[in-house]
Amino acid sequence: MISKLPRWVWGGGAILAVVGGMINAVGFLSFQRQGVTHLTGTTTLLGIVIAEGNSTQFLKLISIVIAFFTGATCSGFLVKDSTLQLGRRYGVALVVESGLLLLAIPFLRHGHAVGALLASAACGLQNGMVSTYSGAVVRTTHVSGIVTDLGIFTGQWLHGVPVDLRKLKLGGILLLSFFLGAALGALAFHRFDYGTLYFPAALTGIVGLSYGAYRHHQISAGIRADKIPKVLQ
Repeated sequence: MISKLPRWVWGGGAILAVVGGMINAVGFLSFQRQGVTHLTGTTTLLGIVIAEGNSTQFLKLISIVIAFFTGATCSGFLVKDSTLQLGRRYGVALVVESGLLLLAIPFLRHGHAVGALLASAACGLQNGMVSTYSGAVVRTTHVSGIVTDLGIFTGQWLHGVPVDLRKLKLGGILLLSFFLGAALGALAFHRFDYGTLYFPAALTGIVGLSYGAYRHHQISAGIRADKIPKVLQ
């Protein structure tokens, strides 16, 4: 149940939402002026350029969609489930995301579109990795669904329908975290340019490596405990 939502879901979701906001800010402020953390706007633009017969823009936009899809596919391969649960290979997925962001920086600095594709793949990976926990939808790379959920909960509350306040709180935290990430990303971009992506890369890398070390410690402790004679346990 959402009432038993562990702290690591709250903290991890907030950190990843900050990461999503920062990456998207860099995407919009880059030479491509392209959002990379979600596909709603990209798909809309894709329809527009098809109608206009703009083949150059079509290839650019469809590449962003494919990159995001590829990242999500990678997430499905690594994590193997859409439900948050300790023990899944989140550490590996986060380290891969960090690597993609680091690879994107030199391409973006040289004005190469591959940089945006790598950033989009990183976001697809992140979005696929974090999906649901105990019925609570955890979105960290876009906020349309979050705002929709908050609106639904507010309408239900106004109508007198009982509302799960923890779901409301989770949505609010993710929304504010994404906003904070976007603001920080914009401020950093004006000073560090594309080097701003080092910050989300470092965050995901450190969290991923820390999580991997934590899981390794847990598994090692479990193995040792199994070898302890029952009379001593």
